[in-house]
Amino acid sequence: MATYPKDRFDSVPDDLLRTGAHRGPRRKGHGWITFAWAALATVVLVAVGLFGLSVLSGRLNIDLPFRPIASDTATPSASSTPTATPKLDASLPITILNGTTTKGLATAVGDNLVKQGWNGASTDLGARADASTHDITKTLVYYSDPANEGAARALVLSLKVGDIRLSDVYTTSPLTVVLGTDYVLPAG
Repeated sequence: MATYPKDRFDSVPDDLLRTGAHRGPRRKGHGWITFAWAALATVVLVAVGLFGLSVLSGRLNIDLPFRPIASDTATPSASSTPTATPKLDASLPITILNGTTTKGLATAVGDNLVKQGWNGASTDLGARADASTHDITKTLVYYSDPANEGAARALVLSLKVGDIRLSDVYTTSPLTVVLGTDYVLPAG
């Protein structure tokens, strides 16, 4: 082993407090800055995740001005060229869903349809419910079986408003009416 001559750096005074050559004093608030960045990153990731879910599934209802319009899984039928003749089928159960904020509209429409001969709209066969906390603009009649297209067309004629959709969304009832704000309850 080589020996080197002693110099002034070999003798260190005992009263010298050594803290290390590369360390400086910690800045005040350094921990809070790290916490703030982590919190901001968490908020941004949650917001991006919620927005992504709302776009992908269309089930999360966030009213953003730049949200794309979710498409219905229902298959629209050709309104201009009917493929089935409108035919009243009193035996088909009808579910009536109030898509407006008007309380009791589904009940009033169901009673009106029963008066017109739609026995399936009675509470014995069909169902009625308030389905929305905000207004849906367009009245739609959904039918789950193509054989019921004629009955769906006749139901639209009885309501005097709306359009029909072949859909697998409402499979518990052969005919489902979703009332929108375009529906006007007949006087009397």
